[in-house]
Amino acid sequence: MKEITLDATIENIETVTEFVNGQLESSGCPMKAQMQIDIAIDELFGNIAHYAYPSGGGTATVRVELEETPPAVRITFIDGGVPYDPLKKEDPDVSLSAQERTSGGLGIFLVKKSMDDMQYEYRDGQNILEIRKKF
Repeated sequence: MKEITLDATIENIETVTEFVNGQLESSGCPMKAQMQIDIAIDELFGNIAHYAYPSGGGTATVRVELEETPPAVRITFIDGGVPYDPLKKEDPDVSLSAQERTSGGLGIFLVKKSMDDMQYEYRDGQNILEIRKKF
């Protein structure tokens, strides 16, 4: 297991993505899965940066755990911001046109659809969001 803690800012999305991809390099992760993971990082870390700390800056920790059988990666996002469970948000109605849909929620919906598992808990004053992708 490897982890990185850094300021929860939009500018650090690239750093988090590079960190995770560095862990995936030796795992044999297919490019398609890596691209889906990169999109999930962009969405999830971006949400932390935008919404977790409304009164000022804070930090976020990203933990990467590789699993051997079956091959998979588990990525955990931890922040001390405002409690928020993205899994409770109702999925957008993607059958509607973009103009007819209410804004928000599409990114989390895409992450839920592209990952094999997604779990959230609020524990000890921290949001803990975990995604898992098999490859």
